[in-house]
Amino acid sequence: MDVASNLYDTFEPQKDSLYFKVGTHGLISFHGRNYNIKKRMSPEQRNGLLRDDTFFRLTSDCYVNVDKISDIAEDCLIFGDRSAGSKKLPVSKRKQQIIKQLLSERAGKPH
Repeated sequence: MDVASNLYDTFEPQKDSLYFKVGTHGLISFHGRNYNIKKRMSPEQRNGLLRDDTFFRLTSDCYVNVDKISDIAEDCLIFGDRSAGSKKLPVSKRKQQIIKQLLSERAGKPH
């Protein structure tokens, strides 16, 4: 239980989440490699997160962490290795092209 509460307390969306979904009343559901965390955020916090260029708007309520995408295959974004246990999200061809461009731009920038 300490591990779960520690993750919740020290959670940083930009570093720790693969993607998040925006719910009602300020509730954001963050999805990681092997966990989901729901947090209530103020309108200012939520708007800051939605404007953060770490995340790309995939659908009206789903934002993906571009830095955590490892591959795009079979019309899915893949996070982590390509094993059966990796997280995947379906993505349209149009969004695939935009994300591929973002990934290539980020690969060219020094960290």
